[in-house]
Amino acid sequence: MLAAAHQTGWLSALEATLSPSRLTVAPALRLARSQPATLRCQLLTLLFLEAVGLRRTWDLRSYTGQALALLTGRGLAYGYRHTERFLRELAQIGADDAFTEALAIWSATLWKRPLHGADGPVPAFYIDGHRKAVYADHLIPRGLVGRLGKILGCRALVVLHDQEGHPLLVTTHRGDQHLTIGLPAIITRYEQAADLQSLQRIVVDREGMAAEFLATLASEGRTVITVLRTDQYRGLESFSEVGEFVPLQVNRQGKVTREVALARFTVSLPEHLGQELPLRVALIRDLCRQVPCEEQPEDEDGPLRWDEKPDGTHEYWLDATWQATPLPAPPTMPKLIPIITTASEADAVELAQTYTSGFPAQENAIRDWLLPLGIDVNHGFAKTPVINSEASKKREALQRRLDNVKRWAEGARKRMHNASTLYRKRCQLTKERATELYRILNTHQQELQRQGVENFQVRQTIKEEKAVADAEIEEYQQRQWKAYHTSNKEFAKCEKYCREQRELLRAIEDLAQQERDMYELDNRKDQIMTVCKVALANVGMWVRDHYFPAEYAHASWHRLQVFFQLPGRIFWGTEKVEVELKRFNDCALNRDLEALCEKIVQEQPHLPDGRRLLVRVQGTGILRLDAQVQAVA
Repeated sequence: MLAAAHQTGWLSALEATLSPSRLTVAPALRLARSQPATLRCQLLTLLFLEAVGLRRTWDLRSYTGQALALLTGRGLAYGYRHTERFLRELAQIGADDAFTEALAIWSATLWKRPLHGADGPVPAFYIDGHRKAVYADHLIPRGLVGRLGKILGCRALVVLHDQEGHPLLVTTHRGDQHLTIGLPAIITRYEQAADLQSLQRIVVDREGMAAEFLATLASEGRTVITVLRTDQYRGLESFSEVGEFVPLQVNRQGKVTREVALARFTVSLPEHLGQELPLRVALIRDLCRQVPCEEQPEDEDGPLRWDEKPDGTHEYWLDATWQATPLPAPPTMPKLIPIITTASEADAVELAQTYTSGFPAQENAIRDWLLPLGIDVNHGFAKTPVINSEASKKREALQRRLDNVKRWAEGARKRMHNASTLYRKRCQLTKERATELYRILNTHQQELQRQGVENFQVRQTIKEEKAVADAEIEEYQQRQWKAYHTSNKEFAKCEKYCREQRELLRAIEDLAQQERDMYELDNRKDQIMTVCKVALANVGMWVRDHYFPAEYAHASWHRLQVFFQLPGRIFWGTEKVEVELKRFNDCALNRDLEALCEKIVQEQPHLPDGRRLLVRVQGTGILRLDAQVQAVA
């Protein structure tokens, strides 16, 4: 009931989305003929389903409690058919976009912060992706579901948080969408809905580490903070202008466990050849995590043998008295965690703390609030056939390979033909040159014999001239056989490429025969319910921060749920509503409950109808604000 007292702004924003102009587009729907009070009760039913432990509208079939009726202002809660029809009609009129915009407006107002000064730090917004598995009989776009570590058909959520971990906005997409596509869209939507000039500082996980993506956001005047992937650097030598390392974290004994230094790093832009994006880096050196050095020191003669000692001698392991000793430990170095930003200047400590402190708050919010409130529960499985993206990628790769192989085969065929022509030409040249040389040699021999030269001198002279002629013929033959081998080589290439063409065509036909129809989920119903769950999480966080004791500053939904679901009695009055809650069986919880009731009396909250809300513990009097003031005085 306390939560219902603080969602007036949210309800007003939702009711504004169900304007008569929007409902007139579908006059046949029951939604268009409903009264405002009925719409309000149905909206509250969707909002508080998870608050009473219902995962989906189907669970209303067996629900017999009174909590949902109390939260919606009715004598009896709506059943499954009414609620499911209302949700389906909301999706039909496109209310998911309006609900998302209303969530952005309301969350920006709920967690509004004062404007930062010229010298103050710029607030950071954290964006992360979350995929929830969808088990369907049909093939739907798949992605890596991190919670399960499997590639499954899923829906992809993009969640926007502030520095304290409050979920501000969420959008739903098909499961194979990358975060770099959903991030600009959610930023633009939140800026427009919340009437913000710009989200200047954005923190994203390593999934957003893409050079062109960072350059685009930087050109829009945004500062992006993320972490380098491990395949983008090797060690300290990958960075330039590395500064002095300063302590970042210390343990209870005062020993430094992490240190950080400022450095520079550049990444090339694949779509802009020759251009690079300069980045500032906060190099975190984790002294508690040692990793092997990538470059092992080696001796001049190569790596050391297993039995070689540092002094150059060897272990005499053939001796029966030899005792084995541990091998020397391989050299290690502290693990590097490079946090990068597109800002021109940065402070290493502040940059490292911004990244390392914000993401735990965001991950804790997803784990402690959104998951318990059913963010992984799917609503609506309507599908429309789409192009099979998985088969399309394979077909495009095969077709590209086929086009390349065709081009290569044509080139090999031309080179083979040219080499064969050149071989025949050189064979003819070799034959003609050999005939000419031997004719000259025979003529010279006959000339020597006519001159009466001794036979041994003739043989010696002819032998020397024949060696010279054979050497020249050998050169011609080498050129001839070079063309021959080139022709054979190109023939083998042409045969290989032609064979591969047939194999690729076979693979394309097999892919067409085995291709499964892919369907894309209709995410409208799921987005509406996701918006309601995020809104409920914000309501719970707001109530926790404003009414619960300081010990509950980081309490999760499960820890607060025992307070929200306490049984009790309600006394309805004309000016006030008194709630009497049953006590716990634990003294500490009762003490926290009394502190909660006292805080509620001091704040004097009002229900949406204007009546004052008073809460007391069973067996105690109603806490009066005047009495508290007198007691303090």
